[in-house]
Amino acid sequence: MPKKRKSSTQRRARRHSRRQIKQGHDSAGKWFEKLVKLQARLRAPDGCPWDREQTHMTLRTYLIEEAYEVVEALEAGDDLKFSEELGDLLLQVVFHADIARDERRFDVADVIQGIHDKMVRRHPHVFGERRAKDAKAVLKNWEKIKAEERKAKGQKEQAKPASLLDGVSHALPGTMEGFQLTRRAARIGFDWDSTDGVLEKLGEESDELKKEIKSGDTLRIEEETGDLLFAAVNLARFLHVDPEIALKKANAKFATRFKEMERMARESGRELVDVPRAEMEELWEQAKNGPRAASALR
Repeated sequence: MPKKRKSSTQRRARRHSRRQIKQGHDSAGKWFEKLVKLQARLRAPDGCPWDREQTHMTLRTYLIEEAYEVVEALEAGDDLKFSEELGDLLLQVVFHADIARDERRFDVADVIQGIHDKMVRRHPHVFGERRAKDAKAVLKNWEKIKAEERKAKGQKEQAKPASLLDGVSHALPGTMEGFQLTRRAARIGFDWDSTDGVLEKLGEESDELKKEIKSGDTLRIEEETGDLLFAAVNLARFLHVDPEIALKKANAKFATRFKEMERMARESGRELVDVPRAEMEELWEQAKNGPRAASALR
């Protein structure tokens, strides 16, 4: 099948995007300094009232939203939008760093130096003597180095013994947290041998949930539902699928099909809420065949 030709607008957008990238390479540091100064100006006494009112806590929602919008633009394949959303996410980093600078805790230079030094430290196969034959070895070394860092930090702070799971944020959405927890455990060999084992576990958790549903114990039902979801996340991770992204796509697919059901119902002169359940199932099957499926209600 021949490739679909891009429109003149798409081609111009691509050329414009490439020009932007080319022009920005030699002056990235300059533009970053301008952005840092701009944000400081917005939070100055005579700056923007809204910016001055913000705190780390009030900005949490924006930080999460911007990260998701970056992913959405990436998946859409729109370079201009992708670049724009990365800028919005970068602004959040600068914003938080400026709040900390104002409180004399740290500034954006500390943030940059910290991640720079961390990346050098965790890539000894690039910047040091250690060697890594493949990506798997890199990840294993990475976890060893992180464990050493946690141990050193724990000794310094006289804290409790470090864990491999330290650093996985509880503020993450449940699927992402489960993904991170099981991925870290898998890196030291605590993992299933095959997909069959994970699927068997999924079936086991499903059976346990069915038993608790019959018992009517709401707390146990909640617990077993969590175990089932955790097993599903583990399966996704084992299959090299990001469960959060997979679920977002499933959500979008459901929304598209449901809206198609609503459209077909309206074409029959009714709202979907007035359609009997059996007919709803028929509409759902038609919607699965694609948008604008012919309505069986005609």
